[in-house]
Amino acid sequence: MKKVRGWICAAAVALGGVAFEANAAAPEAMTRMVRVLAESEDAQLQLDILRGLSAGFRGQQRLPMPAGWEQVETRLGKGTNVEVRSLVQTLSLTFGSQGALKSLRELAADPAGEAGARRNALDSLMATKDPQLGGLLQKLVSDAAVRGTVLRQLAAFDDAATPGLILGEYPRLGGVEKRDALNTLVSRVSYARPLLAAVGGGKVPRTDLTAELIRQLRNLKNADLEKQIVEVWGVMKDTSPDMAKEVERYKALYWKGGSTPGDASRGRVVFNQVCAQCHHLFDFGGAVGPDVTGANRTDLDYLLQNILYPNAVIPNEYRQTLVETKDGRVISGIVKGQEGGTLLVQTANEQVRVAVADIASREQAENSMMPEGLMAQLEEQAVRDLLYYLGRPGQVPLPK
Repeated sequence: MKKVRGWICAAAVALGGVAFEANAAAPEAMTRMVRVLAESEDAQLQLDILRGLSAGFRGQQRLPMPAGWEQVETRLGKGTNVEVRSLVQTLSLTFGSQGALKSLRELAADPAGEAGARRNALDSLMATKDPQLGGLLQKLVSDAAVRGTVLRQLAAFDDAATPGLILGEYPRLGGVEKRDALNTLVSRVSYARPLLAAVGGGKVPRTDLTAELIRQLRNLKNADLEKQIVEVWGVMKDTSPDMAKEVERYKALYWKGGSTPGDASRGRVVFNQVCAQCHHLFDFGGAVGPDVTGANRTDLDYLLQNILYPNAVIPNEYRQTLVETKDGRVISGIVKGQEGGTLLVQTANEQVRVAVADIASREQAENSMMPEGLMAQLEEQAVRDLLYYLGRPGQVPLPK
């Protein structure tokens, strides 16, 4: 029986890969598979088929609904097996089921719903490109339970009302949510203009615009934005003419602090604010850039050269790619692969799935994800604290 189930699962995977390509036998085979799902009482067999179809259809969107699927959706979608229900719902979305879309919208909008389930519902609606999602997200900007997901997903929709809604909520956002909000606001020219106006008017602190956000704004390649950036933030240079001189300047600044130049606990706070979104150190941080735990951190010259000049030596796996969609969104990140017709791009704060058919241009940049100028925004003591923390052999506690 195990061999039969294994064969069925493999057949379902293969079927998912060819069902809607130029294969005349595929629709008939799919109909037979759906009939087995509708009639079988074997829960494990149902799972095998659903897992196989789900794996085969991964990365595909809006496929024709196979004959008999409504019966499967009604029967298995209300069963007691959580995984069966989840797989049926995912496949129903792939087949454009209006009932599945309606249920997910209701779940996402329900303030009494479990937060994780609501966020998963929003992710599913995003994956299936629900045309009503943009309006739903705008209504949920002030909902703290799902706000992080909402702020990230709004980048996918070009709507003139969005920047005002995000900026209106900005003072009430936490640190991570502010990063998500800013990453969305720098993703489009139409969103960046209100952001820079808010910075110029003092509604958003100038210090909240980190070097990486400024570089993303410059990636939009808009002359008017460049002028606004200079007015509200200053000039950001891509390279320095004298690396050795700059390293020596920061070394002098560091040792100006005495025999114990910095405070490691305070430095950990600076690391969390400036570096941890992309880099992992000890037991904390992101995975966009290299894990720096095993790096040569006790060598001050090594630290400064890599922080001040991240573009001096760039491994291919950390080179930045700029993806512009047909509706004007610019995504800066590292391409992690492709699933079907979907490109996976790791940005500073999330992994974005972009339909290849929606891409207007794709360009691999000559620089890394890490921008120059990260320490230019820091006070002198914060620089010392960060460098001192980075040189410690092990983790230190955060300040009380």
